[in-house]
Amino acid sequence: MTKNQDSRGPHPYHDRGLEFDLSVLLSRRRTLGVLIGGGAAVALAACTPGAGSGTSSTASGTSTAAASPGATASSTTAPASSAPASASATVTRAIAECGVEIPQETSGPFPGDGSNGPNVLEASGVVRQDITTSFGTSNTKAPGVPLKVTLTLLNNSNGCKPLAGAAVYAWHCDRDGKYSMYDNDLENENYLRGVQEADANGQLSFTTIFPGAYNGRWPHIHFEVFESMSNATDAGRVLRVSQIALTEAACKDVYASAGYETSARNFPNTPLTRDNVFGNDGGIYQLATMTGSASGGYTATLNVTV
Repeated sequence: MTKNQDSRGPHPYHDRGLEFDLSVLLSRRRTLGVLIGGGAAVALAACTPGAGSGTSSTASGTSTAAASPGATASSTTAPASSAPASASATVTRAIAECGVEIPQETSGPFPGDGSNGPNVLEASGVVRQDITTSFGTSNTKAPGVPLKVTLTLLNNSNGCKPLAGAAVYAWHCDRDGKYSMYDNDLENENYLRGVQEADANGQLSFTTIFPGAYNGRWPHIHFEVFESMSNATDAGRVLRVSQIALTEAACKDVYASAGYETSARNFPNTPLTRDNVFGNDGGIYQLATMTGSASGGYTATLNVTV
């Protein structure tokens, strides 16, 4: 199975072509080159229980880690002066730990960005923080455990400065593993899709629900980064396409909840190491830092260097 295939089977809008496949392959090789060149030891240290302070969920359970593996894996340190004067501790840490770009991934067969069938980015109302409901002709709300996703965007080619004014389009499946706009009975829904603009610190957040699990994929959230909001309606001008991996401990907790029965059955079938996107490196640069509970909701944070 190639990286631009979805495990649920072929889709008529699915193939992005050889050029895209090569770009993904080259990006992966560059990432592996960093690991082989000496970043691997630091990356593994960042994922080792006890590597930092604070409590968070990791792929192997609950451990101590102050920041996501996507942020802490690099040994490159940016100057402290790169941080805006108003930057939070989270942003300052993200800049200090910047250096390894997040891997380029497939947008999958269900992006809804015009590259692969329908285009939600042209719809009025897609710019929103809360993506739990459909907009336009429907107001259906996707049920599930609450999840807040916060991304910190950094420009690796400019001293790891925050990507202020950049835009992110995020989307993911519902708790049953189905995608709005594509799956049967969901063609007229567009929930769990939305666009947000990064603030002066390169940060943005989405309010959503915890995605479900379907066979062949580790639970994840897709996203595309654009240089600006004006570019967000043009799929050809995307800066980076990647995915967020959710942690094993959080998934097990949520999938034991009522309503996630389908996901509970599917989740054990595809370990992180056998996922067709994260499997080659365990999602080390894409695994979110997660806190919370199924009863109270979760938060997921990730540093995204492009």
